[in-house]
Amino acid sequence: MKQKVAVLGAGSWGTALSMVLDENGHDVRLWGNDPKQIKEINEQHTNEHYLPGAKLSEAIVGYTNLKAAINEADALLFVLPTKAIRVVAKEVASLLDGQTKPHLIHASKGLEQDTHKRISVIIQEEIPAEKYDSLVVLSGPSHAEEVAKKDITTITAASESEEDAGYVQKLFMNPYFRVYRNTDVIGVELGAALKNIIAVGAGALHGLGYGDNAKAALMTRGLAEISRLGTAFGADPMTFFGLSGVGDLIVTGTSRHSRNWRAGDLIGKGHDLDEVLNNMGMVVEGVATTKAAYELAKEKGIEMPITEAIYKVLYEKVDVKKAIEELMLREGKAEQSSQNVEKGSQSI
Repeated sequence: MKQKVAVLGAGSWGTALSMVLDENGHDVRLWGNDPKQIKEINEQHTNEHYLPGAKLSEAIVGYTNLKAAINEADALLFVLPTKAIRVVAKEVASLLDGQTKPHLIHASKGLEQDTHKRISVIIQEEIPAEKYDSLVVLSGPSHAEEVAKKDITTITAASESEEDAGYVQKLFMNPYFRVYRNTDVIGVELGAALKNIIAVGAGALHGLGYGDNAKAALMTRGLAEISRLGTAFGADPMTFFGLSGVGDLIVTGTSRHSRNWRAGDLIGKGHDLDEVLNNMGMVVEGVATTKAAYELAKEKGIEMPITEAIYKVLYEKVDVKKAIEELMLREGKAEQSSQNVEKGSQSI
């Protein structure tokens, strides 16, 4: 059934997902707050800053007016930087009348600064439950550039309700974009957020000239850290061996498409963090997420040495090579750590 979908966020991922939805025959409204960018989308049918070379369908309509974009929409898809989620969700809540209850979907990846909360929690705090039908997380290994070219992609729709996840699955599924269902919302969101930290580290290793051995070590032990933190907050450990865990880690930690990897690569080559972020032109979620995860791990007493090392490089200006040496010379441990954290019940 044709659905009216408002995509909130006209960055690379929001634009690519708009293209998938349009390909599937849905009515797509793409909202952003930059009038010049929205004019380009509507008149040139391109979004060159965020998705160079991609040609958008004329049926994808850009909006700067949020009220008009979400009017009578069947689904609202949040594809915004983590720091913008709360502000936009609050505005959306003020515009929903409770008569038309849209499905809410988010495809963002990060943890909120200071509160350390997951994105679905932020949305639930700002939009009253009586104003929407369902809330589903859309996440997994996916580069916007490749989705725009219709390269084969598989991701996950996560919700505690199989039916709600199934709605999103049907909304996006097509011959090049396959969606699986998952009921582990905590695991899917944490896997998506935390892998960005490891991707920054992987880029830094490349910038320093290290080879495949070092990258494999970082990603494998990084996945152990992600699982350790995730299971402490109630995630299913098996989620981290799926698309939103190891899958997303591979695609983000090995590719130049990844802005987290590119930021790390520049830092490894000796560039200052502020310089890197100013020149990137897009949000690098892994930088902010490193701080949130580091603080969260310290608060809960969870060992995350790689995350701590990356935090020291980013926020305490510790030399990258010194941080690596300290990691390598830690006391020897068993691979299966004795710090086994049982699946918990505390939510973040």
